[in-house]
Amino acid sequence: MTDKSSTEDLIRVLAASPAPARFNPVTALGGMAGLLVAGLGLFFAGFGLRADLAPAWAHLAVQAKTVLPVLMSAAAIWLALRSSRPAERVGLWPLAIPVALALVLAALRLSRAESPVLAEIAGQTALACLGSIVLLAALPLMAGIALFRQTAPTRPVLTGALLGTAVGAGAAAGYALHCIEDSPLFFVAWYGLAIALTASLGAWLGHRFLRW
Repeated sequence: MTDKSSTEDLIRVLAASPAPARFNPVTALGGMAGLLVAGLGLFFAGFGLRADLAPAWAHLAVQAKTVLPVLMSAAAIWLALRSSRPAERVGLWPLAIPVALALVLAALRLSRAESPVLAEIAGQTALACLGSIVLLAALPLMAGIALFRQTAPTRPVLTGALLGTAVGAGAAAGYALHCIEDSPLFFVAWYGLAIALTASLGAWLGHRFLRW
């Protein structure tokens, strides 16, 4: 009799508890994008777009350093959404497309480089580039991790890494509109390193906060 009463009491407590929040991908993506855009807006307000952006946009390298991170960000967030559902299989090949195109551009530039290669890779703003992208991505990444806690990822490290890749690449795409370093050797190296750092941070946060 006591066991039955206890069971019935437990059922009543569970029934009275509020239902867990359902994951809304539109809300999650909107929140992450909103924070990223807000951060970029503040960055542009303080540091501005590059002065020659309109004429510079005619060059393939200038287009590539914005378009390729956008493609990577879109692919990563799509994969993150898939990885947040236990039944979904996640193939990372969509990320290989922008990476391969970036490496091709870097290889072509390397084959034609006339100036010292190491100096071109180092550029003039490497640390500013690296720090700006990581800082711009940090808050949207933390928001994404918090929102994705409503999902049930069976691969929390992968989900976190994909979220880090998505916001890191998005931040790199925005930063590119300010950056005057147009050599593929520069932006493939430093944008790539910044995205790798945000992906690593996302993986750690995923391991820490997305586990069941």
